[in-house]
Amino acid sequence: MTEMVYGAVPVRDGEPILPKWWRTVDRWALSCVLMLFAVGMLLGLAASPPLAAKNGFDPFHYVQRQAFFGGVALIAMLLTSMMSPTVVRRLAVLGFIISFVALALLPFFGTDFGKGATRWYSLGFASLQPSEFLKPGFMVAAAWAMAASLEINGPPGRAWSFALCISIVLMLALQPDFGQACLVLFGWGVMYFVGGAPMLLLVGMAGLVVVAGTVAYSNSEHFARRIDGFLSPDVDPTTQLGYATNAIREGGLFGVGVGEGQVKWSLPDAHTDFIIAVAAEEYGLILVVCIIALYTVVVVRSLLRLVRERDPFIRLAGTGLACTFGVQAMINMGVAVRLLPAKGMTLPFVSYGGSSVIASGIAVGMLLAFTRSRPQGEISDILGRGRR
Repeated sequence: MTEMVYGAVPVRDGEPILPKWWRTVDRWALSCVLMLFAVGMLLGLAASPPLAAKNGFDPFHYVQRQAFFGGVALIAMLLTSMMSPTVVRRLAVLGFIISFVALALLPFFGTDFGKGATRWYSLGFASLQPSEFLKPGFMVAAAWAMAASLEINGPPGRAWSFALCISIVLMLALQPDFGQACLVLFGWGVMYFVGGAPMLLLVGMAGLVVVAGTVAYSNSEHFARRIDGFLSPDVDPTTQLGYATNAIREGGLFGVGVGEGQVKWSLPDAHTDFIIAVAAEEYGLILVVCIIALYTVVVVRSLLRLVRERDPFIRLAGTGLACTFGVQAMINMGVAVRLLPAKGMTLPFVSYGGSSVIASGIAVGMLLAFTRSRPQGEISDILGRGRR
């Protein structure tokens, strides 16, 4: 009778975990993520051979590595999505602590690989970027703290999460990695807004961001150079933005043809930060629109399922993960079409990169775990009873 009234998912005693997972998971979002990974492999076949030839590797060296990292990411995503929210929270907090310590130690043990920003640990056979794994862990840890502050006599979780957020942003800015810093701050701001933050406080935070950006522009040559390049009315055709802009223009609606693109021979980051330029040149606007649609479906469906969730922790954590996932994709594509300053940010599941794709798999696995249907009344039931 309760299930008829509240529309809850029935509990089946002794049901195996795989059928239960398949019945409760968001299959549309899962399918879109799998398609994004397939698109990434397709574009990797086009974008990475020039770099492999330049570095003396086999033509499909980077494609094989991406397939390996992608396989690990998909396994991590599926296993994480089968966990309960409590288990996800515990593992995420543990992962956040480890990633936070790793991020703090980067100035002493990290490397920049000649790119001017100390963001990685060199492991010999691969590199590790702690900030990629820090993001999903921080979103869950901050959501846990915010949800705890909503309880009667609860701890000051919002203040704690804000202190952590500022600490992470400062460490990222010192690398410098302003893109990841902005993404972490955005994710925290979204969760704080959903948790009932006063609008005046959010406006004040936006003002502080503007002030911080002004200070960074005045004191960081790296930051100022990227802002100046973005604001300049003319684009240097020999820069990465110039090559990407020209490739998108040449691709048109249907593209120049598979394997016929030229931007991959000019762009050093064609397989990572500017892979959407390769997609636009060889496959045209049609593939780009399909990629945007896939990201949109994942984010929108996740948010729609979270709206009906009654657990504040799950609502906050899921919202932070979904919005961060979508905004990272938007930033990557926005940089390629010169709507945003250059950020050095990957396109989730599509760009090459072990840390990026594995961390994205873990983050989406958490999101799928939080958006699974559970035997509970939805938040609308509580609101409905309050009006009676």
